[in-house]
Amino acid sequence: MSADGARQGGTPRFISGVVEGFYGRPWTMEQRTELFKREQHWGLNTYLYAPKDDYKHRMYWRELYSPEEAEQLKALIAAAKQHQVEFIYAISPGLDITFSNPKEVAALKRKLDQVKQFGCRSFSLLFDDIETEMCAADKKAFSSFADAQVSITNQVYEHLRSPETFLFCPTDYCAAFCTPTVSQSSYLQTVGEKLLPGIDVLWTGPKVVSHTISVESIVEVTSVLKRAPVIWDNIHANDYDPQRLFLGPYKDRPTELIPKLRGVLTNPNCEFYPNFVAIHTLATWCRSADGGASDVEMGDEGQDRDYSPHRALDLALSDWLLELMSATGAAGQLKKESSSEESMQTDSGESPYVPGPGENPLYTAEPLTLDDLKLLSDLFYLPYEYGPTARSMLQELDWLKSHSQTEQTEEWRCRAQHFDQMCKAVVQMFNRLSNAPNRRVLYDLYDYICDIKSGVGLACAHVKALGGQESPAAQLMTDDPEPWGFRGGLSGEFQRMLPGHGNRDLFRHPPMTAVYAIRPYGAEDQTAVQRIFKEMQKGGAGDKAPMMMQPPLLSDGLSSGEVSPSPGHAFVMEDDVGVCGYAVALIDAKPAAAQLQRAPLCEDFPSILGVQVLPRVTDPSPARRMTGLLLSSLKSSGSRGVFCELRQSDRRMIDFFSKLGSFKHLSGVDLPQDVLVLAASL
Repeated sequence: MSADGARQGGTPRFISGVVEGFYGRPWTMEQRTELFKREQHWGLNTYLYAPKDDYKHRMYWRELYSPEEAEQLKALIAAAKQHQVEFIYAISPGLDITFSNPKEVAALKRKLDQVKQFGCRSFSLLFDDIETEMCAADKKAFSSFADAQVSITNQVYEHLRSPETFLFCPTDYCAAFCTPTVSQSSYLQTVGEKLLPGIDVLWTGPKVVSHTISVESIVEVTSVLKRAPVIWDNIHANDYDPQRLFLGPYKDRPTELIPKLRGVLTNPNCEFYPNFVAIHTLATWCRSADGGASDVEMGDEGQDRDYSPHRALDLALSDWLLELMSATGAAGQLKKESSSEESMQTDSGESPYVPGPGENPLYTAEPLTLDDLKLLSDLFYLPYEYGPTARSMLQELDWLKSHSQTEQTEEWRCRAQHFDQMCKAVVQMFNRLSNAPNRRVLYDLYDYICDIKSGVGLACAHVKALGGQESPAAQLMTDDPEPWGFRGGLSGEFQRMLPGHGNRDLFRHPPMTAVYAIRPYGAEDQTAVQRIFKEMQKGGAGDKAPMMMQPPLLSDGLSSGEVSPSPGHAFVMEDDVGVCGYAVALIDAKPAAAQLQRAPLCEDFPSILGVQVLPRVTDPSPARRMTGLLLSSLKSSGSRGVFCELRQSDRRMIDFFSKLGSFKHLSGVDLPQDVLVLAASL
């Protein structure tokens, strides 16, 4: 159906399509024209022009379009009509309009009259994301903010002589903004009672970015507005976070909504080409509902009326793969070469280069697969959930971290190997996508896939370090890291400094970053220190070596309570559960060392310390601070050096002391088998 036939017999058709309504760089004219082709092919019928950062749409709404801009808009409106897409021009005057000033109203009418001359027949007035306080002149002229907006909207609607479609976006455009509730909102009640019947109202659902939209919620707002709303859906919008992209299916909107709505417009990702999935799955949703209008049906695919987000995603990704593998980017078309020999011919007709014996083979890119795109979608799914593979990776990493010290079992090693394979799949996806023929899509995706590849690489390196493999995790702990070792820039630094960072993440295990308290050791802490010592002794020894068979360490007496630490030279660390670590020392270790025939160690390093931290403390920073306090106390008391003894099986603490930087391994010391000494000068 063409845009001119939008209303048949007085019955409005179901609005379905795309709103370009995000903050950031607007799409190009070429991209919008390509969008119209997609919409026509998939059975969608509407495009709402509302880019927030087109300055003549919002900030400088009073200014008329220049001749050059006018020609572009004329061509765009004509292209939409050619592809049977209704072009709705939106304007946002709410930043600074004085509703009671007739000159302002005249300027608004003049601007829309100009666009009407370009061939546009549908319009929209947007009053979203603006201050709700009226100026003094408007307070005298209108009883409320809603009354002012409705008055000017009705005037414009009548001036345009009942356009084919006219949309109004209220300032309270979601349930979360309504005071005290949707049904009791005086703002919405005014809109419902006074807005002319031919004007439709935009609504985002329960929230700005709604997780779900229920039939009951739409029935409620319809009752107040006295008309079915048009959903402006932000489920795939990403303009609020430059590190997020949404490639999951249109979901959590039951198809039973369709007969109760005037329409649905998706406001998707800022990047144009990755929106293939968002728009494709919305089209499938529209076609699959029994209540959908006939003009949103498309071919045989419309025969399946039972919408499944999983099936819709598979269908979208299959079609997207064809586009990604096409250098021309034409939707649904895969350019095929007549033969591999012909494709290798050069422009000059010469034979292709063939490497000789012993030379490097020619680079051949692996083709992108459907599994690669499914993984990509899982990694960048939806605002309120990760895809299945991403959830699995987070769960595996969480389990491997929490069990790395106490349960280095066959299960741990198998799960670590599985995590490593998932990480390698991400890298493989990155490599294949980087070599995909369609470069336009790649360039929109590149920042995101580069970031996730790096993040996954850091996690993989950390797991390998926990497993005692080569030390790839040095990039995580070094005192002089490369810039990619601390991701997020200044924004990341601010977030990491805040005590509640992480407590609202989608993956809630662990639920938040712990806050640790470090305080001096007291006599009442002896039981807790003994408990930690015994727990870590058992975990460090493993199942094969009972604790009584382990070689004795000088610090064992300190930890077990047999020897009291020197006053002022002992600290404990607490989290919200209780004591989770300790650092204790003897400023004069000679008497204890003489009993184990290790007095020579005290020649240059007269003090000894013992440090242990429970595995639930995954952040090494608190333990570093606690150890630093202990070393400072020893130095201030006149000690010139300190050493610690560690069992070879205690890889976690060996790694900890090695990365402090000040402790060095002492060789040539006569020690029991499986015991090593690390020492630091003070």
